[in-house]
Amino acid sequence: AAGMFLRLLSDVRWRAANPTWRGVTCCRRSSSSTAEPHPAALPAQAQVVICGGGIMGTSVAYHLSKMGWKDIVLLEQGRLAAGTTRFCAGIVSTARQVSLELKMADYSNKLYRQLEQETGVNTGYVKTGSISLAQTQDRLISLKRIASSLKVMGIPCEIITPKQVAQLHPLINIHDLVGAMYVPEDALVSSANVSLALATAASRNGVQIHERTSISHVSVQKGRVTGVETDRGQIRCQYFVNCAGQWAYELGHSGEEPVNIPLHACEHFYLLTHPLKEPLPSNLPTVVDPDGRIYIRNWQGGILSGGFEKNPKPLFTEGRNQLEIQNLQEDWDHFEPLLSALLRRMPDLEALQIMHLVNCPESFTPDMRCIMGESPTVRGYFVLAGMNSAGISYGGGAGKYLAEWMVNGYPSENVWPLDLKRFGTLQSSRTFLRHRVMEVMPLMCDLKVPRWDFQTGRQLRTSPLYDRLDAQGARWMEKHGFERVKYFVPPGKDLLDLDQSKTFYKPDWFDIVGSEVKCCKEAVCVIDMSSFTKFEISSTGDQALASLQYLFSNDLDVPVGHVVHTGMLNEKGGYENDCSIARLSKRSFFMISPTDQQVHCWAWLKDRLPDDSSLTMEDVTWKYTALNLIGPRAVDVLSELSYAPMTAEHFPSLFCKEMSVGYANGIRVMSITHTGEPGFVLYIPIEYALHVYNEVMNMGQKYGIRNAGYYALRSLRIEKFFAFWGQDLDAFTTPMECGREFQVKLEKGMQFVGQEALLEQKQNGVYKRFTMFILEDHDTDTDLWPWWGEPIFRNGRYVGKTTSSAYSYTLERHVCLGFVHHFDEKTGEELVVTTDFINQGEYEIDIAGQRFQAKAKLYPFSSLFTQRRRKEEVELSGYQRE
Repeated sequence: AAGMFLRLLSDVRWRAANPTWRGVTCCRRSSSSTAEPHPAALPAQAQVVICGGGIMGTSVAYHLSKMGWKDIVLLEQGRLAAGTTRFCAGIVSTARQVSLELKMADYSNKLYRQLEQETGVNTGYVKTGSISLAQTQDRLISLKRIASSLKVMGIPCEIITPKQVAQLHPLINIHDLVGAMYVPEDALVSSANVSLALATAASRNGVQIHERTSISHVSVQKGRVTGVETDRGQIRCQYFVNCAGQWAYELGHSGEEPVNIPLHACEHFYLLTHPLKEPLPSNLPTVVDPDGRIYIRNWQGGILSGGFEKNPKPLFTEGRNQLEIQNLQEDWDHFEPLLSALLRRMPDLEALQIMHLVNCPESFTPDMRCIMGESPTVRGYFVLAGMNSAGISYGGGAGKYLAEWMVNGYPSENVWPLDLKRFGTLQSSRTFLRHRVMEVMPLMCDLKVPRWDFQTGRQLRTSPLYDRLDAQGARWMEKHGFERVKYFVPPGKDLLDLDQSKTFYKPDWFDIVGSEVKCCKEAVCVIDMSSFTKFEISSTGDQALASLQYLFSNDLDVPVGHVVHTGMLNEKGGYENDCSIARLSKRSFFMISPTDQQVHCWAWLKDRLPDDSSLTMEDVTWKYTALNLIGPRAVDVLSELSYAPMTAEHFPSLFCKEMSVGYANGIRVMSITHTGEPGFVLYIPIEYALHVYNEVMNMGQKYGIRNAGYYALRSLRIEKFFAFWGQDLDAFTTPMECGREFQVKLEKGMQFVGQEALLEQKQNGVYKRFTMFILEDHDTDTDLWPWWGEPIFRNGRYVGKTTSSAYSYTLERHVCLGFVHHFDEKTGEELVVTTDFINQGEYEIDIAGQRFQAKAKLYPFSSLFTQRRRKEEVELSGYQRE
């Protein structure tokens, strides 16, 4: 087989370049004999044990050794680079929609470019460039959005015409194209050789590499990694890194303490052809045709072409299968749609002789993003796996970030979108994974317009009100496995039409959400927000207060019944969590966090709270249904249902009280709505949820009550300049950078995590500022909408990106939130961002290559809007907080 030929060639070249290798590895089998009987002995202990000798494992070993860690052992159950890495198509592409993945791919490209010079191992690196084709206008818009991100990252790219495509690649049929994106710096490599080169450099830096060594399980004591058991003995270690690729799931579950790594393998097909009569030049651009679901690259003068079919074939659902991946069965019937797409795109290949159809497993994750980070349940257990067929593009950057995480305690970028802790145990069901990856693999090519949703693995976590809301026209999205309402379709609206309206322009739900927002402002709306993460923390003495005062940035020593909005910061002052904490009693606290914080926040607190039997923390997310009553008439509805005064004098802002609502007791009512609008959130024991909801809706009829969803909430919070964790706030954003100094107890003389970093920022200034942008010359009906991730320009120079966007029905304009940086024009060095720097600039927001003027505002400002009839006269004035 061609793949085996390449593999053997790699071995020969690499062995010749690394004669010292044989001393630390287990000897190879020849084609006709068994392994030699005297492999090098495993060490009794090491600082780090890495499992997996593919591109991920060798990249982690390479970067750890570069950062000064030497006591590292890499174990491979077969041969180095003999798993999925061996079959990888070798395309290094930076054309990624997620900014973090783009940065990883760019770093990988630059690393591979110099790797041969560093190691002497031929990596097969050839700069070819890539062409991403668009058959539809929506696809071209998607490419333009990616191109905007690439350009501000300093990666050359351009949107080109079909004629320019033909000039770059004469074999491409351009008759159905509307345009394309050309990235000239993209490259091809031999994936196996890159892995071997990384292993070579790591070995020279002291890393021990042992092949044909299988790990049976990871030993854990008191929640920490203590060693690994292999088929050749035990190794004690402080850190374990699971880079086992498609076997990472099984390995995670084989330990004394299970580690959930949600990924699943699918068969992935590509074909290899004999060279053309006139062999293709080695630097011919790689072609990606997402609408045709295929990619095409030069391979030894011929073609390598594969794709992502609509009906993928999951495999190994029952568990571990092959030690080293042998070529799976050819399936020409299954590959036929991709072959047809290839021949439509390159008709001249009709007479070309096919050498081989390769079928190999690729592992995919539930959300199409790779998995990295430390286990929330086992300290010292790190994971890097689930590359969704982009392992060679991400390999260098992902290995670098994980090595930084292990050495420094945190990576150099915000990696939350890839963090293992974004998943819970619910995503580790094999049935769920099998069904989800059958959806994920086709989505690799499907056009992903803003706010699309997965269709598989749904209705997994639901509120007790799900059926009631669904019957009233709820349209659902999913967050952390929890069903949440987007909006409610009014009776008589064409549901099918609405479900299929997916666009980068004004969406069909625009008026529906507008009416929900109007009701929130003028009457009262109910939003089911049960998905929020809810913890109770209590103690027999003052331990709970003392611990939380240290772990949170705001002062929690408030009178019983008060609610505090606070950050949970890291040592650099960045937000690990942004939450609301109610003091239920002198020794008990109720903590409300974002939905996707359930695993991360629990792990963070568990690791830092004292090991004290008198201090308890309980996850009560499932115990309470949360109803958010938003609007000026919420007071009237609750007053009548509880026979208690709910006006501001009796129930001030940021207050919490247990009340009866209808017949139900023990309802925790908080005067906070997360939107800046008046209202209350009711935390209802789940057995009372349906009763309280019915009572609220019945009583609210005379006040114009209606259901609403998260799209309305999003519009309300963004026009009020409220930042949300995971969208606007992250581990690299501090309170000082987003105008939240008033939520920090710096002047109270109390120590807390992140205090030193914030004091330094207060003295020296900040290097980015959270800013609101109101689009000035943007036509909501005809122009492309901003969604998130759009580049921000100040006086024509790039200064940052938007983090969230929404249409403000109050201002009748689009509002974007984002961070503004100040880069030195000559050196590119980051400078302090002052209020004057923000206020004195002229701003533009780049939406798919088109720039729109915007007016900048800093937080905090008044929550009172002065609205005039003419949009040009809209003002924002004042300076106060909610």
